[in-house]
Amino acid sequence: MLDNRLTHRSSLYINGRWCAPENGLVLTDVINAADGSVLGHVPSGGVSDIEAAVQAARAAFESWSNLPPSVRADYLMKIQDGVVGRAVALAEIIAQEVGMPLKMASAIQVGLPVTNLGGFVRAIDEVEWEYELGNSSICREAAGVVAAITPWNYPLHQLVGKVGGALAAGCTVVAKPADIAPLSAFILADAIEEAGLPAGVFNLVSGPGRVIGDALSGHADVDLISFTGSTAVGSRIAKTAANNITRVALELGGKSASILLDDADLEKAVKTSVNNCFLNSGQTCSAWTRLVVPRSRQEVVIELAITAAKKLTLGHPMDEGTRLGPLACASQMASVLKMIKAAEGSERLVYGGSAAVAEVPEGGFYVHPTIFADVDNKSPIAQDEVFGPVLVIIPYDSVDEAVAIANDSAYGLAGAVWGADQERAVAVAKRIRTGQVDVNGGRFNPAAPFGGYKKSGYGREFGALGIEEFTELKAIQQ
Repeated sequence: MLDNRLTHRSSLYINGRWCAPENGLVLTDVINAADGSVLGHVPSGGVSDIEAAVQAARAAFESWSNLPPSVRADYLMKIQDGVVGRAVALAEIIAQEVGMPLKMASAIQVGLPVTNLGGFVRAIDEVEWEYELGNSSICREAAGVVAAITPWNYPLHQLVGKVGGALAAGCTVVAKPADIAPLSAFILADAIEEAGLPAGVFNLVSGPGRVIGDALSGHADVDLISFTGSTAVGSRIAKTAANNITRVALELGGKSASILLDDADLEKAVKTSVNNCFLNSGQTCSAWTRLVVPRSRQEVVIELAITAAKKLTLGHPMDEGTRLGPLACASQMASVLKMIKAAEGSERLVYGGSAAVAEVPEGGFYVHPTIFADVDNKSPIAQDEVFGPVLVIIPYDSVDEAVAIANDSAYGLAGAVWGADQERAVAVAKRIRTGQVDVNGGRFNPAAPFGGYKKSGYGREFGALGIEEFTELKAIQQ
């Protein structure tokens, strides 16, 4: 049983203390994705709370940014310890907020942020804070006050990617979590308070995006906005920030392709690609949602994909046997089902579909895993980000065509290439216009920069480059 003190929040965290919203307490319910019940609630802040948080961050900036990097690293280690101590509760909460099965939530939704906090500690030493160039001293300095606006699909992971990098760089932070899954942000704030971070260095204001997000992105005292979410909202934030010439880092949508070359190990490639596509019920911006395969092997790939999908047991995220949980909210479920139904009128449905049902708890936001084949890459289901458990299989006749299909997207976040000839597969990977490409199942590297091309955004997170994203460069001539 979860402690209500973790799930029922009524205070914002501003200037080193928990406080009620200035314009009165209004609580927003957090809904359990598995059954539609109320999991908890958080306060709904307003513009005056953002003003207080930004000013607290501004006041704390000079002293925090002037601390030696090693001291900031010590604070990050203490925060990491605090997150580890709360790992069990965090996994249980995120599993129910987002819908990811508990075992996976523990490893990914909590384990990866813990790893990344440690990664930032190590990466601080990798950053070249000052070096000589001719008669100039090149100094890397903190950018200032950072607005960290985060999504609901990986709520703690994405927040840690921004907060960890910003604090390591010497920036102060005002964080705004997504309304659908905000509770882990409050637990992170508990860990930060416990770590003794100076007042004003980290601030947390929850509330509606149109109010809190807009107030942050348009605030003249915010120096950098780091946003992860939809392309549409990212575009709006960038436009608002432009009024103050505020720097913006955006990690947005994706429609990534997994290319199977003609010499690929089909069984391994298809299984891994299906599991990647359906991870977190498809609610992953970097998911390989397009499986690009040799036309002559498509029917074999279809059978392998169906076999892999059938092993992803759909059910309650807290049940031990569940491999695929619900979507995070009712509106997301409705959006995904609408896109599936539209595709059923023109594409070849080979598994699942809008009418497919499974034994799942009532009231939850469940969508059966769905696979389309013989898909035209120009079709909406191949071009639009579904953000649900939907895979499209696209045939090709040449490697050049496969690369063209992968690159024929408004997005450029991730992708994969599979082939027995590693050198050939890497050569194909280099032709794909995305921020990350995995070759033959290369594992995720939390120290590598994460970010995208095109409408997937700009800027990079994690590792040393993720710290440098939150800095400015100064040249001192002597």
